[in-house]
Amino acid sequence: MSASVPLPTHEITYRRARDLVLFGELLPGEAVTIQGIVDRLDAGVTPAREAIRRLTAEGALQAQDNRRVLVPHLTMEQLQELTYARTGIEPQLARLAGVDMAAEDIETLARIDGLVTDALDTGDIRAYLRHNHAFHMTLYSHAEAEILQTVAAALWLRVGPSLRAVCAQEGTEVMPDMHQVAISALRDGDAEAVGEAIHQDILQGHAHIARALEAG
Repeated sequence: MSASVPLPTHEITYRRARDLVLFGELLPGEAVTIQGIVDRLDAGVTPAREAIRRLTAEGALQAQDNRRVLVPHLTMEQLQELTYARTGIEPQLARLAGVDMAAEDIETLARIDGLVTDALDTGDIRAYLRHNHAFHMTLYSHAEAEILQTVAAALWLRVGPSLRAVCAQEGTEVMPDMHQVAISALRDGDAEAVGEAIHQDILQGHAHIARALEAG
């Protein structure tokens, strides 16, 4: 068996910088500089510059007129767009994934959701965000729909910083566990119900953000 080819340095730096945004380690309104990424990730200047360029092109960061780069604040209008986009794409990924998923893959999702629950129980926001993301992306990886997965991943980048900020201010609110509903539907072989569970899961999370935005 041939060894896997290691990722180039610039790709590693990009992925680590992307995770800083995705999991809210960089908060809305926070300035992002090349030197800041260099210091935070122990990265080189060129890979840090390239990571910021890519994240800006993806909409995860926002360039200002004064050439500063910030983590953008999410507006209510943007949240509505993201809700429309995510509920159009991610439930379809879930439905596709739910067609004849192997039992061992379903149990992997169940284990990940157990980590989500543990993080909720302990109030570990960082772990909650990472395991919640892992649950969704692991589910979607079984859809075999590369274009939809790429779009979904980009949409998560736009939500991550605001979700982290909301959780930090208000805590991780306990809501009906739509992950468990999705897992039960997977075990029953009901792909449509899997999609509906993910649809409701997205609406729950976005409602939490919307309340925070309305409250200022």
